[in-house]
Amino acid sequence: MTADDVTRATRTRAKILDGLARAERALFTRPAPKSARAQMKFLRTREKGSTKSLAARLGVSRKTVQRYLSGASTKPNKRLRAALVEETESEWQPQVRAQARQRAASSSGLIISCRAYFGLGPEGTSDAGRVRDITVAVSPSHAATIIAAQKESATESDLHDAVAEAIADAYFRQGGGGRAGLEVKFTDVEWLNITF
Repeated sequence: MTADDVTRATRTRAKILDGLARAERALFTRPAPKSARAQMKFLRTREKGSTKSLAARLGVSRKTVQRYLSGASTKPNKRLRAALVEETESEWQPQVRAQARQRAASSSGLIISCRAYFGLGPEGTSDAGRVRDITVAVSPSHAATIIAAQKESATESDLHDAVAEAIADAYFRQGGGGRAGLEVKFTDVEWLNITF
């Protein structure tokens, strides 16, 4: 892989993970804590009351955590605010997320919408590679593979391959129908949304 391929794969992985995170946030039945103090309190409970663990998780000092917990500080800098939102939302309502993942992997699948470059065949044919907007319902088995790759912190290529195979199978091969075995190139992802 060239340096450009690695960079592209890293960006694609980030877009896939971001799409999955947004899909999970849409499932929340109650809003996640919004204030820095409420977020700190929530995250401290997830760290079993340890301000030291929470400080390490957020990349700040223990005194910083204590200032927010006491209410002495209320306005975090941009980096800390982003870390608080990300960490809070990643821990919020784990049972709701787990149920949605289980449902997607066993019965309902996922809906993936994206704009990316898809290449199927030689130039000059209707299958020539081009940027396409695609929305497709992927099967529960593909959903299970994507969710497992996310859960196991899969490499860029593993996660990319799981999503590419799901889209290719559902959209281009029609579930293994008329175009079974068709090789599909999936690159240059501009945007990607996932819905449970």
